[in-house]
Amino acid sequence: MHWLAENWPHIISPLVALLAGLIVTLWLRRRAYKALFRWAESTEWKGDDILVAATKGPSILWCIIISAYLAVEVSTLSAIWKTRAGNGLWTLFIISLALSVINLATGLIDYYGDRYKASQRSIVISNNIVRVVIFIFVVLGLLDVWGAPTGALLIVIGVAVLILALSLREALPNLFAGLQLNARGRIKIGDYIKLETGEEGYVKEMDWANTQIEALGGGIVSIPNRKIVQSTVINYGRQLKKAKEAFHFFGRAHLKELTGLKATNIGELVNILKTVPDSVVYYHTHNFIEEHHYLTPEPANDFSVWVSDALGDDILGERLAAIDTFEFTSLAALRDRLVSIIEEDLSQETQHVNGHRDAPEGREFRFIKSISIIMPTHYIAHDLREFVEALRILSLSSLYFHIFESRLRLGKGQNDFSAWLESSLDEKEMAQEVARLDPYNYTLEGLRSSLIQLIEKRIK
Repeated sequence: MHWLAENWPHIISPLVALLAGLIVTLWLRRRAYKALFRWAESTEWKGDDILVAATKGPSILWCIIISAYLAVEVSTLSAIWKTRAGNGLWTLFIISLALSVINLATGLIDYYGDRYKASQRSIVISNNIVRVVIFIFVVLGLLDVWGAPTGALLIVIGVAVLILALSLREALPNLFAGLQLNARGRIKIGDYIKLETGEEGYVKEMDWANTQIEALGGGIVSIPNRKIVQSTVINYGRQLKKAKEAFHFFGRAHLKELTGLKATNIGELVNILKTVPDSVVYYHTHNFIEEHHYLTPEPANDFSVWVSDALGDDILGERLAAIDTFEFTSLAALRDRLVSIIEEDLSQETQHVNGHRDAPEGREFRFIKSISIIMPTHYIAHDLREFVEALRILSLSSLYFHIFESRLRLGKGQNDFSAWLESSLDEKEMAQEVARLDPYNYTLEGLRSSLIQLIEKRIK
């Protein structure tokens, strides 16, 4: 009591300063958070909630620190003790502020990482980088507060940063590009993208360095983020309906083989035509389309050309040339039609002379057999978008196989594309549109363009 009686003037002033500081700072804090809450309610941005959560608790400690600092300043403590007390309060303030900034920064990184579907790895790396940077600033701040030399530490940090930058000279551009991609939000997980350099597919993952896409062949391609930022990228949008079964594209190599059979007149032609394999009928009705795909095909066949040119029977030649191959769903039916026209011509007495007219020597009709070697390609389509992109780069031999050969020679009655669209994607209307395309009226490139236009129209 005696000590208090003698020293109360020295105690009351700091105590009043402490209480007054607490009242003022806590009142200001209350007003500030009321305004912050009103602002948070008026916006849809979730960052304000993260800001409140990161600072609401530590802000009470800051009020106490400020009030305590005022109390120390008005006290009668010696200068050295005031300095030590002030440094201690500053240390506490810097540490609490750093923790609050870390919580704020990591909260925002987690929020935007989840919003832009960033990988967990890139989120963790970003959070660790923020913690390390803030820790460095905290250490430098505390050394400055306590008067410790920082020159040597700054040199060490500078050398470490330089070494790190050199070691990450390839990774840093990808990191910044990844941040740029996330900030723009124009490319998201599930989008189908195509780069001007040719890479294309569905985006499966986006991390701090690379973007993973699933290519048409089913493999995963890793593309550096900086390449995406620097390239022209077409984004076709979100993933389409998946097919029940993926479409596997096949290629076709074509060989022809002489059968050793030959006809010198109409009678021999029709007799041999009745017995030859379907591959012979297929060759003599389709080799023009296959070998001269760059011309507008006509439904002419080798039989009509030989009858007109070698035998001089233009009437029969025109009748054979008028056969619309697109009307037939099997080679057997096409063969029967050819045979019936020739036999009908032979049955007419006025044509008997022509029917037995022989071709000049060396111009006999030689029957050739078509041999196909079917090979799988690496193109696989799981939906319409992958299908149309594969059509753009598919070889003409593969297109020929799926449109012409599958329909007639394989006895399917419809092309592979129509069958897949109807059975695996339930696209019955589109399947009918593709089936109605008469491939014999197009060049193969023209047929490709028509198919692409039909499918793109459906995608849009």
